[in-house]
Amino acid sequence: MRRRRFLASLLAASGAAVLGGCGARQVGGGPGRPGLRARFVINPAARRWSEVGRALAGAARAAGYETGTGTKVTVSGLSAMTAAELNNGQTLLDLATPLARLAGDVEVVVVPGDSRFKDFEGFAAQLLARPGATPLAGGPQGAPDHLLFGLIAKGIGADARQVDYTGYPGSQEVVTALLSGKAAAATGALADWREGLARGRLRALAVSCAHRVPEVDAPTLLESGVRVDFTDWTAAFGPEEMPGESRDAAVRMCEEATSSTGWLAACRAAGWVSIPLGGDDFVLWLASEVERTRAVLHDLGLINSARATTCRGSCGNGH
Repeated sequence: MRRRRFLASLLAASGAAVLGGCGARQVGGGPGRPGLRARFVINPAARRWSEVGRALAGAARAAGYETGTGTKVTVSGLSAMTAAELNNGQTLLDLATPLARLAGDVEVVVVPGDSRFKDFEGFAAQLLARPGATPLAGGPQGAPDHLLFGLIAKGIGADARQVDYTGYPGSQEVVTALLSGKAAAATGALADWREGLARGRLRALAVSCAHRVPEVDAPTLLESGVRVDFTDWTAAFGPEEMPGESRDAAVRMCEEATSSTGWLAACRAAGWVSIPLGGDDFVLWLASEVERTRAVLHDLGLINSARATTCRGSCGNGH
């Protein structure tokens, strides 16, 4: 149950930030300057999204917006949505106004350097034939790493409920499990595996995004015959019942910030993929992501049934 409590605390932090008007430390700010447009307070819902929040605030300031005061914008992501589903709580669609998708961490399926699995196809064949005898590892139960293995299992036709998955609090513990033989394969953010991959201690079998990653010698899941395009995404949200004018201004700010050279440079430096999507298009995508996440959690046996998605405010008329 420790893993459930971990995700519940993440949800509590995310919900408090959104409902309380972004109570975390404010990012940036300063005296007003001529020519600046709307003002925004950009804060992460939890520490894991602090770096994305700083990057968005910096790109917004470079685009002519003032940060530190004004309309409240919270940066949150997939983990918060998953935590809500696991704890039968309100989703991001209930708690906040969706503004824009921002960036994502590419996930990688890795094995020990001396693994008998020479490619993803060999691993997939084993997982399909013996899902309960192919120990897998990653972040806490129900976290994005676990979701990805659930999507892979479904994509190859394996029974996701039979998957033998152990969640660990950090990537170092996952590496230890791999190298000690406790796990045959693992998933996690590419940034966590770079050192192990470079030293040959680990080997990548596939990347989760739709396009190959130049520094990783591995195909995509799509190329490997698994219809999965997945990132551990982050996004910007406004307060619940956000006025339409404020919502539209915040969407414009996100769109201008994420199309800037500064934002793209920040993504490259951090190893994120920039996946901007704003306004009504983001609302529609988020609703489908909620449904996909619920379905995978159900397939993994972590929730009993998928609830119907409800959209508040912005789903009906774009405001």
